[in-house]
Amino acid sequence: MKRFNYRGRSAQGHIQRGQLEAVTQSAATDQLLRQGIIPLEIKLVTDNGSSLSFNSLWQQPLPLEVLVIFCRQLYSLTKAGVPLLRAFKGLEQSASHPLLRSTLAIVAIELTNGHSLSTAMKQHPRVFSDLFVSMIHVGENTGRLDQTLLQLANYYQQEMDTRRQIKSAMRYPMFVMIAIGLAMVVLNTQVIPQFSGMFARFGVDLPWPTKVLITTSNVFVDYWPLMIIFGIATWVGVRLWRNTATGQLRWDLWRLRVPIVGSIINRALMARFSRTFALMVRAGLPLNQALKMAAEALDNQFLEQRLLEMKLGIESGSSITTTAAATEIFTPLVLQMIAVGEETGQIDDLLLEAADFYDREVDYDLTTLTARIEPILLLVVSAMVLLLALGIFLPMWGMLDVANSG
Repeated sequence: MKRFNYRGRSAQGHIQRGQLEAVTQSAATDQLLRQGIIPLEIKLVTDNGSSLSFNSLWQQPLPLEVLVIFCRQLYSLTKAGVPLLRAFKGLEQSASHPLLRSTLAIVAIELTNGHSLSTAMKQHPRVFSDLFVSMIHVGENTGRLDQTLLQLANYYQQEMDTRRQIKSAMRYPMFVMIAIGLAMVVLNTQVIPQFSGMFARFGVDLPWPTKVLITTSNVFVDYWPLMIIFGIATWVGVRLWRNTATGQLRWDLWRLRVPIVGSIINRALMARFSRTFALMVRAGLPLNQALKMAAEALDNQFLEQRLLEMKLGIESGSSITTTAAATEIFTPLVLQMIAVGEETGQIDDLLLEAADFYDREVDYDLTTLTARIEPILLLVVSAMVLLLALGIFLPMWGMLDVANSG
């Protein structure tokens, strides 16, 4: 149950303020109306900002694969003519994910109270995004809810496939980096201390590679608890910093400018935008609203700001092509496709073509990602091996010279 602060007007016309508990804001409204109070303002009671930020570290949205299955199941039920309330109760019983199961139960209660499906879903942003809710709202108003659900299922399936491709391409580099990290820990805690004691007994002059290795090893051995604490504190600090508006903006900009990987992320996000924008336009939403929803669906504050500037340009009377060129985030080929789509009135079809174009580029980049990262990884490993070899063998040669001269 959630707590809400309310301000309302009684039957006698007096302003009343108070607090009540309800599952959703809509349920709180119904509760006030049953008490004879006309609600003027209802706000969710939240804790202080820091606790909210810490809670957000552990809250995860619904996995895409679960959402895809839900959309396809609800599409099949609605297409077969099953009433929504019955469909949601059936899906609640068969849902395996606890977050989805509890959410479907609350949505079923909202439907029983007479609320629309989009209104009930809007109360659960961890499960249903603004894009999802807007599409459902359009589907309800046009009588094409089943087709809307099918479009959403295909959209999220494409998103899931793209994410899987990126994870698959990054698996080998991540494995190599983890292996390098484990090797560093073993060398600094087990191997180098043995050589350090031997060098100290012989009293030879140590070259700088050996001093670097011994200093690093001493830090690992003597300060490993502080290193763990520092690592955890850094991770928590970065997550909290990312929850701020400035931090999220800088983080998203950095993601797009990372060498090699940044361009792939950029094109993958633009493919998502093009497909989302086309989906919203095809559903019948106004251009400015569709553009706003598509920008928010990117989950990248930097690109979202550029696209919202594009929305302001369209609202001021500029063409889509002109505002798109002003953002400087689209390739010339995609700008030409947008221009043709605007002239022919088929902007949704051309945007889908643009999304496919971006997807083909991303697919090619992902297939060649390992080949481009391998030289960098080889350079890192070579530098580590060279430093280790010089740090160990140079003083050993010095020890041999001392032994031979003696």
